Amino acid sequence: MKKPSGPSADFDFEIGMWQVHHRRLKERLCQCTGWEEFNGTATMRTVLGGNGNIEDNLLHCPDGTRRAIAVRSFDPASATWAIWWLSCAAPHSLEVPVIGAFQNGVGRFHAEDCFNGRPVRVRFLWLQTETPAPRWEQAMSLDDGQSWETNWTMQFERTGI
Repeated sequence: MKKPSGPSADFDFEIGMWQVHHRRLKERLCQCTGWEEFNGTATMRTVLGGNGNIEDNLLHCPDGTRRAIAVRSFDPASATWAIWWLSCAAPHSLEVPVIGAFQNGVGRFHAEDCFNGRPVRVRFLWLQTETPAPRWEQAMSLDDGQSWETNWTMQFERTGI
């Protein structure tokens, strides 16, 4: 992978304002097949001279409206991104960062974490980044990535720059 000589443009597709349609499993890692759907908004802007960004989210969840942010930073030395999630539901707890990169317009990010006391592998995918409707997916694996349960998707629709 070629290392960039300047700020990374990987997330430039997301700069601006968005309507977001969320689809989230009601329960994770327990064979649940029930989904809840809700809408929200997101606004993304760059920071760190272009080698970082902040995505500010307003989520109209079924049990109430919440705020959350994704904080992302790019490491030019390794050509990888780190992504942290911070939610008002747990305002003193940054989630374990997922680390990864984009290749051919697809972003793949992974982390080792725990969910309900069990070790899990977490995966974020950024898909359709070269279209007007990018998509984000979160999945978890209990078997070190042999199988994945997608538990949250976000479909973006641009509303402004």
